[in-house]
Amino acid sequence: MLEAVPNFSEGRRIEVIERIGHALSSRDAKLLDVHSDADHNRTVFTLVGGAQALADALTAGAREAVASIDMRVHEGAHPCIGALDVAPIVYLRGEDRRLACDEALAVANRIAGELDVPVFLYGELAGSEERRERAYFREGGIGALAERMAAGELEPDFGPGRPHPTGGATLVGCRPPLVAFNVELEGSDLVTAKKIAAEVREGGGGLTGVRAIGVVLERRGICQVSTNVHDPFAVPLRDVLGAVREAAERHRAAVSGAELVGLAPAAALEGFPQDVELRGFDKATHILDARLFSAHGAADSAA
Repeated sequence: MLEAVPNFSEGRRIEVIERIGHALSSRDAKLLDVHSDADHNRTVFTLVGGAQALADALTAGAREAVASIDMRVHEGAHPCIGALDVAPIVYLRGEDRRLACDEALAVANRIAGELDVPVFLYGELAGSEERRERAYFREGGIGALAERMAAGELEPDFGPGRPHPTGGATLVGCRPPLVAFNVELEGSDLVTAKKIAAEVREGGGGLTGVRAIGVVLERRGICQVSTNVHDPFAVPLRDVLGAVREAAERHRAAVSGAELVGLAPAAALEGFPQDVELRGFDKATHILDARLFSAHGAADSAA
């Protein structure tokens, strides 16, 4: 069993999100979680399935996204370059890494070939060190991406040499589990949130394997440090929260809450402080270990 965590550039139109979810789950893949954010204008789906099943599901979801999302008019706090912005295939055991890489390449090939969307490989599948990070492709947004592709500076790994007219481009990768975790701030503006994020992330001398950006959530009237934790076993969420708290104090701000995006391994949440609300969190639905066990049991029963 493999996992996929596709991120789509739509977090506001419920009918579009539902159509994408239906497309993802209409194949032999099980949808475990849907997390939408209107300020980010982004929805993260979590699904599991065997080889080929995820490629079928992601291609169907990408087709619906390209038909429903117009990146020319997209607005949102989260950096993005495509309707299906990023589609990582996740291996849950080390011995499944090769299988996950093959599935990711199949996804990339099908999205490019069937939908005429350029696909860039990142992370473990990247063709060069600079292409490992998603930020490399997202720098300057979709407008800059089109210019870089037209100038020959940036060539896709699959598909056409220009963005899809409405669907943009898609990033496809293969990785072990990571956790998307947001920390909400009070007494902060966007400039301060970006400074805090810079101090927390690995690139700024902060926590190993942590990527972080500062964003403003205009609809809620707060700022947020949005993070990806690449090794939640080595760096649990309590450590990320602690680092954000310390940086916030230095900038005369404070942590007001936190949010888990999608699912997380139980170990990532060990020791999480009780005095910080993990907004919307439910142990029954947001612990990856339990959901995978349930999905695996259901698959065995069906077989």
